[in-house]
Amino acid sequence: MPDIPVADTSARPLAGRIALVTGATRGIGQATALALAEAGAHIVAIGRTTGALEELDDAIVTAGSTATLVPLDMKDGEGIDRLGGALYERFGKLDIFVGNAGVLGPMTPLAQIDPKEWDDTLAVNLTANWRLVRSLDPLLRLSTAGRAVLVSSGAAHKARAYWGPYSITKAAVEVLARTWAAEVMNISNLKVNLINPGPIRTRMRAKAFPSEDPNTLPAPEEVAAAILALCLPGFEETGRLYDFPTRSLKAFPVPV
Repeated sequence: MPDIPVADTSARPLAGRIALVTGATRGIGQATALALAEAGAHIVAIGRTTGALEELDDAIVTAGSTATLVPLDMKDGEGIDRLGGALYERFGKLDIFVGNAGVLGPMTPLAQIDPKEWDDTLAVNLTANWRLVRSLDPLLRLSTAGRAVLVSSGAAHKARAYWGPYSITKAAVEVLARTWAAEVMNISNLKVNLINPGPIRTRMRAKAFPSEDPNTLPAPEEVAAAILALCLPGFEETGRLYDFPTRSLKAFPVPV
């Protein structure tokens, strides 16, 4: 395989496949849901706002695909736990999981963070992804080519002042994904990878850097194309991080 994932050139490489995307109503999640839909996948779109999900559904239909809309807050752990069973009853499997939902959290010195804000950031960015792994892993193993992509951040590798909750949770998500990849490496068709989008023209980026000109940044659709490539059946790497700014795959040490 080349280091840089290349999208399948066939018109509908994901026809007949089921793809779940969290945080699907805006930004990278919305763009990824549409990219997967255009590639032929049926989209299970997870988001908090029903109206935004319905707008996404309209766009997916225009793209020639279909969607199942799931209004769900990532802090609703019991709702996440029920998700796997509901998907099994309806589809009998899951082919793709994109863990994109996340919050910036408080940008405050660690000693001054309100405990509820800390707990909420961990709940959305980290605990929800673990509960999704727990809920969706059996379904992904039933796919002939299960693919999971969790969204990380360059902040995971920087101990930048005032970014504590976000950076800490993204670093933990990377270890979560790598551990999952190691656990399924030799026993299933499931491949688990990470992506660092880098600076992208999103609402979260604008909140973190309000004086930055968003027009100088790549659009969410650009990173969505890279996520699509990681989700294709032909992409066989696992336990890797795709760094979108440098267009390169990073290998992690193999566990012994």
